[in-house]
This record gives sequence, structure tokens and C-alpha cells, in this order.
Amino acid sequence: MEASPDVLERRPPAGVLDRAFAVLGCFSESRLRLHLRDFAQATSLDKATLLRLLGTLARHGYVQREEDGRYAPGPTPLRLGALYRATSDLTTRMPAVLQRVMQQTRESAAFYTRNGGDRVCLFRVNARRELRHHVEVGDHVPLAEGGSSVHVLLAHTGGSTPLAAAVLARGYAITRAERTPELASVSVPVFEGDGAFLGALAVVGLGSRLTDAALLAAVDIAANELRSQGFFPRPPGPDSA
Repeated sequence: MEASPDVLERRPPAGVLDRAFAVLGCFSESRLRLHLRDFAQATSLDKATLLRLLGTLARHGYVQREEDGRYAPGPTPLRLGALYRATSDLTTRMPAVLQRVMQQTRESAAFYTRNGGDRVCLFRVNARRELRHHVEVGDHVPLAEGGSSVHVLLAHTGGSTPLAAAVLARGYAITRAERTPELASVSVPVFEGDGAFLGALAVVGLGSRLTDAALLAAVDIAANELRSQGFFPRPPGPDSA
């Protein structure tokens, strides 16, 4: 009898490098510190094999063992991240993120940075709809006019906004009819791997289409797509879960 897909998925990786990558892949923003049993459950590898792998990874700085016996990511990947950034370009990475966010949400997606008292649209992908929000690349919009991206930009650049605490705690800002009566939007912060704050990714559309559930779904979509291009929706580090 042929093994079911579920059984196949639980088979441990065979090659040494496959096993090492499987161990490193166990870490996530919500799983930054893991016990040996956590690796065993996630990879189906036995504990003796895991101890050998983790020892090797620790010697090379890919993981570090803490006093309570848990393992956390080590510093070596930061060097690889820096090399990645040196060979990458925001002008190619961010439009790719926005394109996929737009395709999945079916709403316009844009990336804003702060310039003094304005927010500036650096990149934008418009939804394929007749009724949609229009802002051109390069447009300067006063921060005082509001919008979810404004609250994210201010919260992460020391500005004053009533939503600062919520933005920093939740990792996003949602507004309805704040700048334009018919519109709703959600924005998430964008960070590089070294923790540098880059700006805000916003998803904007008609409030009648963007329900609360749709806005929260857009947060997850944006976060996933940012990670796919090496960005972070929260400051990277041990407290970014």
C-alpha cells in the first residue's frame, strides 16, 4: 500500500544539509526559542541526531544555546543577510511584494516613507477595479491628512499619533474614512534585516469592500509577502514575535 501524503510529510530529512536546514527552519517570529523536543516534533529527527546538528550549528554561530537549555538563532545569519542586501535592491524587491499583495487582496497596495511633514509614495500597484483609490508614485501627502500609513510612519519615527501604542503592540494600523470618507486602509511597518525602519506598506480600498475581516487578512498577506523578499513586518530580533 502506498504511504499517504501525511505520512510522507512526517519522514525526517535524509541528507545532512537537509537536516540542518530543517532545524533552522523550525524558528519563526512566534517560535524564537525552542527546546530539543520542539525540534524533534517539528522535524521527526531523533534527539541524538538533533544534538549533533545543533552542536555543529552552534559552533558556526547559526544557533546559540541559552541558559535554560533552549536554542535561539545565532548571529551568523546576520552576515548572510547583509550580503543579501548588498546584492539586492529595494526597487526590485518592494514592487514584487506590492504586486503579490494586490493580487491576493484585489486592492491597491503602496509603499510610503516619511519626508519631514509629508508621506511620500515610493511604489504603488493599483487594483484592477473601476472604483479604486488613486495616488501617484512620487506624490507627497501631508501627514496631517491622516491615513493608516501615517500612523505607522509616525509611530516608528518618533511622531505623535493617538494610535502609536496600538501600532507598536499589534504591528499594524487600520483606519476608516480618516482621509477620504469612502475609503478604508490597513498599513504594516517594513523593516530591513538589520532593524532599520524603511516605511509603511498600505492596502487601500473602498470601505464597503474592505470589511474588518478583509483588513486583518491583508495584514497577514502583507507580512508573508514582505518576508518572502527579506523584509520584516516587525523589528527583527529576540522580541519580534
